[in-house]
Amino acid sequence: MKMRMVAGLAVVLFLVGLCGAQEYFPNIEGYETLTADLHTHTVFSDGTVWPTVRIDEAKREGIDVISISDHIEYQPHKWDIPTNHNRSYEIAKPAAEKAGVLLVKGTEITRDTPPGHYNALFIEDVDPLETDEFMDVIEEANRQGGFVFWNHHAWQGEERGKWEEVQDVMYDEGWLHGMEVANAGDYYPDAHAWCMEKGLTMVGNSDIHGPSIDYEYTAQKHRTLTLVFVKKRNLEEVEKALRRGRTTVWVGNRLVGKERYLRPLFGRMVKVVGEREAAGNTRLVEVANGGLIDLELVRPGEDGPEKIVLGARSSVEFEVAEDAEEEKFTVENMLVRPGEGLEVVIGISGAAMVE
Repeated sequence: MKMRMVAGLAVVLFLVGLCGAQEYFPNIEGYETLTADLHTHTVFSDGTVWPTVRIDEAKREGIDVISISDHIEYQPHKWDIPTNHNRSYEIAKPAAEKAGVLLVKGTEITRDTPPGHYNALFIEDVDPLETDEFMDVIEEANRQGGFVFWNHHAWQGEERGKWEEVQDVMYDEGWLHGMEVANAGDYYPDAHAWCMEKGLTMVGNSDIHGPSIDYEYTAQKHRTLTLVFVKKRNLEEVEKALRRGRTTVWVGNRLVGKERYLRPLFGRMVKVVGEREAAGNTRLVEVANGGLIDLELVRPGEDGPEKIVLGARSSVEFEVAEDAEEEKFTVENMLVRPGEGLEVVIGISGAAMVE
């Protein structure tokens, strides 16, 4: 009983320490972890909220970076709100500065699929992008220094959203920089694979149109967000991180990204906080999880349970051999590739280590 009380206090101290530094996920060595929603809409296209509402939501929900990416070609409210492609950014910018939210100027290039929808971020002026020829729009976005990513490629089905010649041209010209591997609650394994194969940046966004009151913030229900790993908290560093692929996507109860970022995230989220004797030649080890995701750990071999769910912001005990120094797991919902979880090693004494 005494050991359980000490372990319980250790859990509380560990979780409070993490949550105080970062609301959703911890920083990793050398980088601050920012949360970003880079695909949102307002009444200036087909959304139902005023631009400042997006800032209020981000501030309230602890989202560090947003882009209001209203459609260029789709303006269903134009009889009430005259088309002005730069206006949503202009309205939101003072509110973002006051709230401390990083606002990225952006837009959504909206064409039939194929070629599909694309966001252009960090652009200077949306108006020149309103032109008939698709490639002219993409070229202009890049001329302005835009970061262009392909949105929800499979929203009209995998066949219509497959990689085709138009994407080859964009990629070969250096005009395509990333893809949404997740949009709203949908994860796209083929987009994940293309990003890994072609070196494109992985992003995941809410594509929110209405108010965010429908979103909860639990391991299972939340906005889809991009974790961006930056040296400093400013727009220049956000752009640099996106261009260098320093991202991880949080969609549903999954983290999707490169192993080089998932590994240190796991190492910062998970820690052994206590142990006690159990029946026979075994011990019970208590492990805490400071992240906002239920980690699904699969332990190979015949020892112990086949699967352990380490709940968000909580701890769990599992049985190990009396002389065990480490335990190997696959984290099924931290995806380094489609269908492939992160392989980790938890040291039984002390903080989690991953190899």
